[in-house]
Order: sequence, then C-alpha cells, then structure tokens
Amino acid sequence: MRIAAILERLRSGRKRGHRPDRPPGGTAPSTRARRHASAAAGAASGLAALLLLALPAAAQVPTAQEFGTWTLGCITDRMTDRTACRLQHKEWVERPGSGPGMALEIQDRGGRLVPVVTARDLGLDGASRGLMALAGRVQIRFDRHPMFEMSCALEGRNLVCFPHPDLGERAERELAEASTVLIRLTGLGAGGGAQAEPIELPLSGTRQAMARLRELVPPSPPRPAEGSELRELLGRLQRLFQ
Repeated sequence: MRIAAILERLRSGRKRGHRPDRPPGGTAPSTRARRHASAAAGAASGLAALLLLALPAAAQVPTAQEFGTWTLGCITDRMTDRTACRLQHKEWVERPGSGPGMALEIQDRGGRLVPVVTARDLGLDGASRGLMALAGRVQIRFDRHPMFEMSCALEGRNLVCFPHPDLGERAERELAEASTVLIRLTGLGAGGGAQAEPIELPLSGTRQAMARLRELVPPSPPRPAEGSELRELLGRLQRLFQ
C-alpha cells in the first residue's frame, strides 16, 4: 500500500508539471535567494577579472635568480620602464651587527661590470661606515693576481667602494675569471688595519651572472671622477673655517 501511494504521488506530480529547477524538498527558491546567488556569482566573476588583470603587472617584476655564489634581483618601475638590479654575493664581507653589513656586489660603472663593496641604507647606527667615504679603502685580490685598492664614496645613503676608472677593464676581466676573492677593509671607519686578516669569498657562476645582468641593464656612459663631489665639498668647508 505504501508503494502504491508513492507511485500515485509521482503520477499526480507529472500531471501538474514538474519544474526541473525545484529542490528535492519541492519548494522553488525565493526571489531573494535567487538575487543573492546572482550577486555572489557576479562578485566572483569580478574578482577573477581583477586577478587576470593583475597578472601581467606582476610578471614585469622578475623574481630573484641565483648563479653559483651570486643572487640577482631586479625591480621594474612600471611608470618609467626602468629596471634596477642588484647582483650581490650570497656571503657577507662583514655581517650586519650594530650597523649595516658590508656586501660584495657587481655593478655597472662607466660601462664596465666591476666589483663594488657596499653598505646600504646607512643611518645613525651606521655613521662609522660613512667615515670610510673620507679616508677608507678596500683592498681586493682575485686569485693570484696582484691586489688593487678601491676608494669609497657616499651615494645617497649608500657607501660604495669601487675601482678607479683606469682599472675598470682589469677589474671586470679578473672578476669574471676568478674562483676566489680576498677583501680587506682599511682606513677610517673600517674597523680593521692594514695588517688585518682579509675576508676570503668563493666565486662561481660569475660570468653567467654578469651576462644576465648585462641583458637587463645596458652599459652606462663613462662617469666623471666618482666621489670627488663629496671631497670637494669637504675641502670648501675646511677652507671656509681657515
């Protein structure tokens, strides 16, 4: 009897016309429910469209790349299409402590990719590093080649120590071929002396890293005597008080 009653209900439902969009309970969704569902679907579509639009912008900023002992990171300014890159050794020349650390980088200076020792974003805690811009020097030696010295200067809030332009070709060549580098900080603000034990860093993947950096950053024009502006300003101040 129960089965017969169920069959009778099914037959009567087909006669009245069964709507396929009715839920199992037999009650059609209300107008408010349909509106909520439509609004949710629209919001999801809008969010998906925004994500798709954001993908090309994110693709303009390359992720960090590794080449042996080097890490290359670049950021592209979407307003000017200029790419700023930093190619830095994975190990510190001097680790950050009470002040900023000293790092070995490869930079384009006057069209040459040369070694540069830097301390970035100097603040009050890094004032002693800034003194190297006055009388500091960095001695650097690649493999068994004779060492050479690099003078230091302030560029914005960054301390940079770089080869003299006359040594640019030699520094670029020896850097690309070397398997080790010795670095010693000397002079005012260096924290060490001329006889301090140098820091030894291994080098690998340098040539590939330099080639990739050159692809992203075109050669810059030759620079005038770098660091001379600060020394000239200090000279003027000294003469003012004489």
